[in-house]
Amino acid sequence: MIPIAKPFLGEEEAQAAHDAVLSGWVSQGPQVAAFEAEFAEDVGAPHACAVSNCTTALHLACLGLGIGPGDEVITVSHSFIAGANAIRQCGAIPIFVDIEPGGFNIDLDATAAAITSKTRAILCVHQIGMPCDLPGLLAIAQAHNLPLIEDAACAIGSEILIDDTWQAIGRPHGDVACFSFHPRKVITTGEGGMLTTRDAALDARFRLWRQHSMSVSDTARHAAREIVFEDYPELGYNYRMTDIQAAVGRVQLKRLPEIVRRRREIAAQLTESLADIHGAKPPVEPPWARSNWQSYCVTLDPDIDQKRLMQAMLDRGVATRRGIMCMHLEESQADLPMRHDLRRSTYARDHSVLLPVHPLMTDAMVQTVVDALREAVPEARSTVKFLQAMEA
Repeated sequence: MIPIAKPFLGEEEAQAAHDAVLSGWVSQGPQVAAFEAEFAEDVGAPHACAVSNCTTALHLACLGLGIGPGDEVITVSHSFIAGANAIRQCGAIPIFVDIEPGGFNIDLDATAAAITSKTRAILCVHQIGMPCDLPGLLAIAQAHNLPLIEDAACAIGSEILIDDTWQAIGRPHGDVACFSFHPRKVITTGEGGMLTTRDAALDARFRLWRQHSMSVSDTARHAAREIVFEDYPELGYNYRMTDIQAAVGRVQLKRLPEIVRRRREIAAQLTESLADIHGAKPPVEPPWARSNWQSYCVTLDPDIDQKRLMQAMLDRGVATRRGIMCMHLEESQADLPMRHDLRRSTYARDHSVLLPVHPLMTDAMVQTVVDALREAVPEARSTVKFLQAMEA
């Protein structure tokens, strides 16, 4: 079976975790601090703050930008549910807009049209590693004096061309960028997240809140030569990353160039092979973007049954996943106002599949994926669906 994803972990990560365990300091400590510094340098960010996962990163980003009860945050429905959950945990309301034609990222025209007097921020998603049109989004945000949060959960290692210079996602270009280190992502710490920002005051708030708003950290107390008592001046959270995770993350960060290089090779092979498979359209990488290809999402013709195709590929030993979820179709978000047309988002969910891409795939495995897709497409075609599509 060829899995949809597989983390690239080896003896170096195991040794790093081993050393962290035997160091005697396994909670947030020196390894976390080192991981933050190395991550910030890698993406070109002035500040990086490690947390327990990307959902907690998104929550802190919203809180740090003053988003609260009754505020509205414009975002896409076509993304993992963590985005809406983080907004709602602040008491705010996600306002869903559609994705762009021919892609899976937020539509700029829909974003601009959705802004009202209640809009407090824009939360864009660099979906499956493909950078959003950040210059366009920043122009909209700045014109309305709105902060821009980048959900970069999938986008470590991706780049965008701005001012004739290739720049890493996470620099950041908006006010805050949030990353995930879940095993489905490009690098992993098992669970974990990171916030990057240019704003020193924001970074200080993130660091305070992630550790129960403790006035003096445990590392500072440990190093003190005099007795220090901490206090807790405001509401805080336990959003810390452990030193064991960070030790693994530091090794993973060193592997990042190799991981991204191989993912790009696989994506190029898939794109070339899909040229002669009628009914399965490869994703499009704009000339100003370099994706890390965290996922490779193929759009299907209307007459191809998504589930039948996935089953046909599974029967041939290839795992797939359906297109990215739509939050507005989930019961947990059913009470939210639906003001905007989300047809492209819904279509993308129901008429696309994610193919396996991970750096441990060999060329032979890539060919197996292609062969399975080529054989599955005709099996999954539905005359009834084709006629319904023509009538629509």
